[in-house]
Amino acid sequence: MKIIINGAAREVQVAPETPLLWVIREELKLTGTKFGCGMGLCGACTVHQNGVAIRSCITPVSTVEGMEITTIEGIGSEDNPHPLQQAWQDLNVPQCGYCQSGQLMSASALLAQNPNPTDSDIVNAMSGNICRCGTYPRIKKAIKKAAGNLQASSVQMLQPEMYQPKEPRG
Repeated sequence: MKIIINGAAREVQVAPETPLLWVIREELKLTGTKFGCGMGLCGACTVHQNGVAIRSCITPVSTVEGMEITTIEGIGSEDNPHPLQQAWQDLNVPQCGYCQSGQLMSASALLAQNPNPTDSDIVNAMSGNICRCGTYPRIKKAIKKAAGNLQASSVQMLQPEMYQPKEPRG
């Protein structure tokens, strides 16, 4: 069966009912996506399917054949972090860190659909992600910071002349 993970087509030899989570972790060795509850309730296993946040622990791999799957490894890199990853670092969001890849994936799906979320939008989008350490206030703050950074970069792209350095007056 062929699946597309982080932009790369991959062939896997697994039973069609194998949860996507186990294909990602065990077959493809992408271990950023975590196992939490195994019932789609905690959000630790969140990935994107064609840009939409899904729970990979309850998604049979056969249902995503030919679709674009993005894991935490696919949203940014150490050299070029996603604005959310940068905000997470800047605000020291993680405590134990176990749930954070799922939190980031849900947050990035939210910002892709709604680049200027309200507090209520954030709470609703993130309600399916559990953090045992209770870092919810920092998560919300980081999402708002990243949303601001994304908006600033969009404005900069639309009006680059406004952001050109001015020559010092002498």
